Amino acid sequence: MALLWVLSCLALAGFAHCGVPAITPVIRGYNRIVNGEAAVAGSWPWQVSLQRYNGFHFCGGSLISENWVVTAAHCGVRKTDTVVVGAYDQDAPGPDQQELKIEKVPAGRGPCACGIPRPPQAAWGLMSGSPLSWGLCLRVHFIPSGDMTGADHTPAVLQQVALPLLTNTQCKEFWGFRIRDVMVCAGADGASSCMGDSGGPLVCQKDGAWNLVGIVSWGSSTCATNSPTVYARVTKLRDWIDSILEAN
Repeated sequence: MALLWVLSCLALAGFAHCGVPAITPVIRGYNRIVNGEAAVAGSWPWQVSLQRYNGFHFCGGSLISENWVVTAAHCGVRKTDTVVVGAYDQDAPGPDQQELKIEKVPAGRGPCACGIPRPPQAAWGLMSGSPLSWGLCLRVHFIPSGDMTGADHTPAVLQQVALPLLTNTQCKEFWGFRIRDVMVCAGADGASSCMGDSGGPLVCQKDGAWNLVGIVSWGSSTCATNSPTVYARVTKLRDWIDSILEAN
């Protein structure tokens, strides 16, 4: 099972603009997140690990403010879970790692069988954690290029992969009627996400800033690298995100 881990929270202290980490990511091309490439420590500071009370990682997530995280609704987040930030190597927790309690899982506008209320057709949910000791902002915008981060079951450190975005018409060639306008697809060229990556970010770069465009939702049950991974399309859910942030 793949694991997602956050990078050093100290990187965020150097943010000059939204989505611009102090430590620049190094993307070496289209490499597999399954048997993937190690990320540069501190280059993806908004990524978090969601863990059960016993420290078991079950999903990833993305910081979108000092005290809000966005993740996948099917992760089934509970208030007894923990948001872990500031980690890079799961075998060697560093001094910058923070474990934050979840204070709120806001209600959505529709039912969710997996325990997190959500708006209709949304594939993810929001949660609130204790405020961090440093500031962060992340622009949410859709643009035509993508990279995904996660950690494979073999490497101990954060993994990353560059992925091509597909049109929904192209994605339907793989997944048929299941693809809807609230989804965006990436991959199918020898790279893939895997179980445990759910809730993690698909980010795209524009004008030097990384933008959250997708949330890992679903894909091949065998982590096949010749079929696309499906993400919640953030632009279709932006109004719901804003309503949660404004109300809290």
